[in-house]
Amino acid sequence: MKLSPDGILFVGDLGEADIKVVKAINSLSLPIAVILGNHDRGKDKTGELLQTQINLLKDKHCGWSLMEWSVSGISVVGARPCSAGGGFHLSEEVRAVYGEITLEESVNRIVIAAEKAPRDLPLIILAHSGPTGLGSEASSPCGRDWKPPALDWGDKDLALAIDKIRKKRIPDVVIFGHMHHNLKRGGGYRCTYKQDIWGTSYLNAACVPRKTKGSKGESLFHLSWIEFNNGLLTNAYHRWYRSDASVAYEETLFNRHADKKDARC
Repeated sequence: MKLSPDGILFVGDLGEADIKVVKAINSLSLPIAVILGNHDRGKDKTGELLQTQINLLKDKHCGWSLMEWSVSGISVVGARPCSAGGGFHLSEEVRAVYGEITLEESVNRIVIAAEKAPRDLPLIILAHSGPTGLGSEASSPCGRDWKPPALDWGDKDLALAIDKIRKKRIPDVVIFGHMHHNLKRGGGYRCTYKQDIWGTSYLNAACVPRKTKGSKGESLFHLSWIEFNNGLLTNAYHRWYRSDASVAYEETLFNRHADKKDARC
């Protein structure tokens, strides 16, 4: 890969249970962590398509677990897989694969995974939907924008887990997707980055579509990009890359020295 990142995080909704996409991701040689989204669960009710994807990804899928990968200096914990936001709900496919997991059990699984992570490394929580508590406007990071009334559509179990984890350590970054950057009602853009009073950053990476055309007609591809230095988050961006890996556009979400926060809010 021309960009040469240390690792790649996938926030889910890879396709409608598209096995070809999963195989393509699985073939990448870079360290990868994947959390599957609600569109990845399949609609077969049996969970067979979901289980097939999990089997293919093997240890690359980090739902409800501590990711074991070769990126030095960072720990990744996965939240509840296949979330559709809106508090707490398990689809038939998720129940078929994982069983009847209660809200409390989901919280405990995330917390236990985080407790296994080394304390001296930055902790990233990878989720499909972000947590509740980031705002109830349509433009909030997890705000419902497709029908009125606007409300907080985040995951309750993730918010509760973060609160419990915080009693022992502060998660550095929570990365998620699900809620698209372009708002469906009223136009405009979603707030895609926030930092809470404890210093945890929340990054919504769901730029849809990821492929677009630039002002000169060139093909562009969106990636969210974060950087750590000496155990601290130093930079967070939305970037649109050309096919030669050069940056066409860049939106700075966070810079530790400039202290810029709450982009697009």
